[in-house]
Amino acid sequence: MKTQFLIAAGLLASAWLAAAPARAQEVTKENVDGITNFHRLETTVACTGAIKATAVPEIKKFGFASIINLRQPTEDGANLEEEAAAAKAADIRYYSIPFSSTEPDTAAVDKFINAITEKGSDPAFIHCAGGGRAATMWFIKRLVVDHWDVDKAAKEATDLGMTSPKLKQFAIDYAQAHKR
Repeated sequence: MKTQFLIAAGLLASAWLAAAPARAQEVTKENVDGITNFHRLETTVACTGAIKATAVPEIKKFGFASIINLRQPTEDGANLEEEAAAAKAADIRYYSIPFSSTEPDTAAVDKFINAITEKGSDPAFIHCAGGGRAATMWFIKRLVVDHWDVDKAAKEATDLGMTSPKLKQFAIDYAQAHKR
């Protein structure tokens, strides 16, 4: 009788745990030489600011399969060619998708969505100069691809570094016009 009770209690506990909502992933902030504003969502994604090409091997060691660079070639300190060469040397996928915070372009978002959903690009290391554009692009991915509600996606993106109300609204407008 006691054994049957323990089995029943164990089954109830297992059922309760299975029915409980999954714990949200936690955003962590780390200091890594050559990487500005490193915010990581466990093993799913990192949204950061500027990086140095010398940091690319460390990004590979963290387990990232791809780097998505949102910096424009004209930005101060952006060295796309050197970063692309470092990514190739480290055997990590590299995407250069210039994205302006002052004049956001839906074509860049389309390219980002294609890159982030391409087989083999996950987990992705997304960066710009300060991290805000990277987090905004992740926000769009959560809305369009993962079908998250705006509040949940905005909370995560804010934790990852999204700060611009203008880009947030751009992201929401893009998501509404590009439902999958």
